[in-house]
Amino acid sequence: MHDMGEAEWERLLDQLNSGDCTPFLGSGACVGTLPTGTALSRDMARRWDYPFADDHDLPRVTQFAVMRYGDSVYVKRRVCDELDAGGAPNFLDPLEPHALLASFPLPVYLTTNYDDFILRSLEAVGKRPNVAICPWNKGLAYAEDLFSSEAGWNPRPEAPLIYHLHGNLQDPASIVLAEDDYLEFLTNLAVDGVAGGQRMLPTSILAALTRRPLLFIGYSLQDWTFRVLFHGLLKAVPGINRRRHVSVQLAPSLASTRADVLEVQRQLARYYEDWRISIFWGTAEEFCRELRRRMGPVP
Repeated sequence: MHDMGEAEWERLLDQLNSGDCTPFLGSGACVGTLPTGTALSRDMARRWDYPFADDHDLPRVTQFAVMRYGDSVYVKRRVCDELDAGGAPNFLDPLEPHALLASFPLPVYLTTNYDDFILRSLEAVGKRPNVAICPWNKGLAYAEDLFSSEAGWNPRPEAPLIYHLHGNLQDPASIVLAEDDYLEFLTNLAVDGVAGGQRMLPTSILAALTRRPLLFIGYSLQDWTFRVLFHGLLKAVPGINRRRHVSVQLAPSLASTRADVLEVQRQLARYYEDWRISIFWGTAEEFCRELRRRMGPVP
């Protein structure tokens, strides 16, 4: 069930080709290369003897591990080691999500993933990206040199800016992982917004969130992480819903009939209509295949 109509596809293609779009990447963009959040959570739950039934919930499982070991960075290093041991996608594959997005003239890429796949895909097509990590806690440094330079406050398609909202693998202490991390991230985001600060969301990132429509790839509308993140951004950055956004979403998994699944999809679509989000129901791979088809023959 791909609910996007012809007009929505026409609009999205024009926005991507003109650079008037901000990709927002989640873990589903890495399916097939890195373990899913559920698979990773259950694997770590077994290692850490997690005693509860919700072993699919990575923030809760890692919160348990933090309490068990008494050191959040130790726990984060274990998770980073697990992810770092994985492979990498083919960045020359025109249907790979990171590779396809890197082909467009976009100035800013936002991600909650810890990997460097979007960096490597941009480098593979000859671009010179800059990378920054959101300083969501006091222990993380604000990238002052970058954001005080033109490369940071006015990123360009040939030298785009990659902003890791939830940290990256190169600095395990930077990743948002346990429940306490998510709460701290949202609390500080709200405080930063109320205070009128630009520490967590510098000017160029605010512009990417408010002046351009967002293209979410790799999230689920039912996923707690996505809902909390987007609610937090809406409160901190009210202008985020002025444009029409697109989200690539897996159909809800229900032990029920197809009719029930379609009804849940309709309910979710109505709910997120208030957020001005158009939905493509399918995997990131299916979305990229359809987008590539609509782009026409490769020159």
